[in-house]
Amino acid sequence: MAEAAQAKKNGLFKSEDWWAVWLGLFIFLLGLLRMAGVDLVGWVVKTSVWLEISKALAPAAKTFKFSGFASLFLTYVFLTVILSIGVAVMGGRVGRFIGGFTIIFWLTYICWIAGHYAYIAATPDQYAKLKIAWSLRLTGESGFIIALIVGLLIGNLWPGLARYLEEAAKPEWYIKTAIVILGAKVGLYALQSTGLAAQVIFRGFCAIIEAYLIYWPIVYFVARKFFKFTPEWAAPLASGISICGVSAAIATGGAIKARPIVPIIVSSLVIVFAVVELLILPFAAQAWLYKEPMVAGAWMGLAVKTDGAAAASGAITDALIRAKAATALGVNWQEGWILMATTTVKVFIDIFIAIWAFLLAIIWCWKIECKPGEKVSAADIWHRFPKFVLGYAITFILVLLIGAGATPEATKLLKEGIGNADNFRGIFFALTFFSIGLVSNFRKLKEEGMGRLALVYFVCLFGFIIWVGLFISWIFFHGITPPPAK
Repeated sequence: MAEAAQAKKNGLFKSEDWWAVWLGLFIFLLGLLRMAGVDLVGWVVKTSVWLEISKALAPAAKTFKFSGFASLFLTYVFLTVILSIGVAVMGGRVGRFIGGFTIIFWLTYICWIAGHYAYIAATPDQYAKLKIAWSLRLTGESGFIIALIVGLLIGNLWPGLARYLEEAAKPEWYIKTAIVILGAKVGLYALQSTGLAAQVIFRGFCAIIEAYLIYWPIVYFVARKFFKFTPEWAAPLASGISICGVSAAIATGGAIKARPIVPIIVSSLVIVFAVVELLILPFAAQAWLYKEPMVAGAWMGLAVKTDGAAAASGAITDALIRAKAATALGVNWQEGWILMATTTVKVFIDIFIAIWAFLLAIIWCWKIECKPGEKVSAADIWHRFPKFVLGYAITFILVLLIGAGATPEATKLLKEGIGNADNFRGIFFALTFFSIGLVSNFRKLKEEGMGRLALVYFVCLFGFIIWVGLFISWIFFHGITPPPAK
């Protein structure tokens, strides 16, 4: 009976996990149709770093000539419709969801726009274009932090409003859908890497294997042994700190069937610490590693735990080290190679999320939660396995298969379509962090040990992960330099 009930709960159209797959694949396929000459997602709103608010929003594709606000409104309508269909099929209260989602969407997007303000978000490589001399250098991902803060304020100061919004505050659903869409972007990165130096790609692959085998077990051991966290907390924390931040924490939480609060809190810590790393590591790399540029680039990929922050760190490091090398060494290196080392390492880390979640799902069924005398069936593993990881793998593999035999023109259209669809990923991430704030009660967070979690994160990240990442980067990228600029 229990197995039948579990099967019903995990039905193809009855769980958020499966609906994340369906919605992610639907958005992906809409983007993919760009290869057929049809642009069905180019109207989605794209937010850029801005000084004038009128230039903050625009349709993702330049072929759509309407205003940025019109694009934003169409995006709201589209998301409301497809999410409401999912809620209806899952048996939720559609009217209550639409009302709550409307408020959540618009508040979230205001936060997302605010996070892209130039003096908050611009990185040094953008200063000349924007004609500014300084910024906080937090990148557009600072919008996630603003959304989280606003959500926390509402959730803790206005509980009545938070209760009204809770039907639409679905951080797990939003982040899982985003991860499915992420698979396509990662596939596109991997596809683009095939034309890059094979040596860098091979060394990047070797480096992340070493990092997985060292990072994860040590963080898990420290959390369990010295801070006395349960496996439910230690596993997502180990993944969040050591692998790929938010995506890995969510995937791990789903694989081991952790309570929703667990990956949510870990994800919050990941974003905060990624911003701290973004502010420190590129300048440390410029000071210490300007003679080893590719080591510096790989270090950003291994140490900074979110895709956006890692890419931004790589871009900053690229600009800072090339400037230092030009003055201190008299060498002008080609732009982009240091960033390529960062993104190559980060791509391989992202690819392994699905594999790692699958392995943890099996381990948890067989070893961690297995009761004496109880046998774990294949059905148990399947029910536990996070279905959205399948969606991530599907979009990743499809992009590789389609792009491998595509003509240059078709490849260009593929990049456009996937790039347009990927804007939804950023929106879903922002919705996730606003929703995280709404459902996070400070009193409950204190009871769950938020302070100790932050301490584990700090100790592991600055105690050994950053330095082990530097050591691994040195082993595989020492002595490699970009070609000179022409």
